[in-house]
Parts: sequence; structure tokens; C-alpha cells
Amino acid sequence: MQVIPLKYGTMFKHAFGQPKIFCQFVKDILGIDIHINKVHTEYEYPKPIGFVRSKYDLFAEDKEQRIIVEIQHVKEEDFFNRFLYYHLISLVEQVDGYKEYNFERTVYTIVVLTSTPRDGSITFGCAVSDMNPKDEDGEIIPVYPHRLVFLCPRLVKKNTPPLTKKWLQFIEDSLDGEMNKNDYQDPQLQELIKLIQKRSINPTLLSEIKDDAAWEKAKGRFMQEGKEAGIAEGLQQGQLNIARALLDVLDDKTIAQKTKLTLAVIKKLRLKEKNIPNIKTS
Repeated sequence: MQVIPLKYGTMFKHAFGQPKIFCQFVKDILGIDIHINKVHTEYEYPKPIGFVRSKYDLFAEDKEQRIIVEIQHVKEEDFFNRFLYYHLISLVEQVDGYKEYNFERTVYTIVVLTSTPRDGSITFGCAVSDMNPKDEDGEIIPVYPHRLVFLCPRLVKKNTPPLTKKWLQFIEDSLDGEMNKNDYQDPQLQELIKLIQKRSINPTLLSEIKDDAAWEKAKGRFMQEGKEAGIAEGLQQGQLNIARALLDVLDDKTIAQKTKLTLAVIKKLRLKEKNIPNIKTS
């Protein structure tokens, strides 16, 4: 059957945002049971921590544990640092009093990378980072239960844990837009197939997915052109080029969200010839 690939953030959030699927995914990846009624999408803490407002694709917590799932399907050079920052922010925001340093909830961050760098710098299917110290005898001192987990569906190995492997293989299988439902007998994976089946997607969600697709296509094309041309301000100029390419495809608000440019800049682009370069973003 035809499915919407899980490389699109909108589709991933729609599918894994279902509480039953979310809980089973977390149980298989982390080995813990959680009890939740809702999975939040695009979640932000009410008060910003530091200088950046962190926004989580999928966020859920029960009374004892906090679980965060992130997806990034286009690699940026800073993704390891970025998700470490997200992970730490979820710890730091708990310490909002002045009496003591106390982390009442355990933070688990799961990052799903549905594409990998061409330079081969990532070679794992599953990699786990924890914060437990190790003494001079090599013994681990289990004082910090928090974990940051990176998953790469395209790089599953023989040693990838079996329960993790089944999810990664499912995600990877979806990436070409076609799947055989008979290959998956697990009830949660059967439900997941129904959610991503192309003919079951409602028009509103399909429109958002098309926005994702347009954004990825434009970004890949113009960022590569910028790199080949040796643009000094490659990222900024690349975002402007992407925005120009999307003017006839998306609305101003969506373009601003995708490119991280301001609405004022997008509106200025609409008023100018598309071939006028180097519009300032300040």
C-alpha cells in the first residue's frame, strides 16, 4: 500500500502522537512503562530557559517520568549539540526554586534521524548517552537515570536491540512511500500502518505534509547551490533563496516558520523581484 513517509515531521507527529503508540514505542526503546492521556506536539515550556525557546515535536509526561521524543529528518551540523541542549533544558527547568537542586522527574530524550550525513560520520542504528559517572576502577555509579537516545532507521545493525530494531525497520520501510502490511503482525505497528496509509490522510493534514515536502525540496536544492557557489553568508542567503522559491507555494506564515525568517522579511520578498539578491534580515 502507499503510505506517507515518516521522514516528514507532520506525519511522524501525527502517527507517534497517538498515546498508545507513543507508550509502546517508549517501552520498547527505553524499557519503561509510562501512563499518559495525551501527547503534546510543538510543546514549549511556559517560561523560556536561557536565550532559546525550545520547542519539542512530541512531548509527554506522567507523574513520575518525563518523556520527550524528537524527530529531525534533515541533518544540520549542530544536531548532536542541539538535542543535548534540549535534553539539559528539560532538566534545568525543574530547578526553579531557591532551596535545593532537585530533579523530581527523569528526563528521556529520543531523537529519530531519518536521514544520515553523506560523509559517513554516523555509523550506528542506536546510540545511548547517559550521565552516570564512572570511577577509577571502571565501575558505573548509577545516580543519574536520565538518557539521551539517538536512533537511525537507515543504519540498523545485527546488534541493534530487537525491540528497537522492529521500530527502526518499520520507519525505514516507510521512507520510499510503499509498505506491505502483511510484513508487520505487531498490533501497534498494524495501527501505525493505518495512520500513515495515504488514502486515510485527511485533506488538512495532507496539505501540511505537502508544505513539508515543498520545504525539504527547496531547502535541499538551494542550500546545495549556495554551497557550490561559495556564498559567504551561506545559511542566511540560503534561507532567503528557499523563501523565494516557496512564495508561490506556501503562505507567508508557513514560509516564516520553515525558514526562521521574520514575516517582515517574507513580505519584503513578495514586493521585490525574485532575482534581487542579498535582502537584509535585520
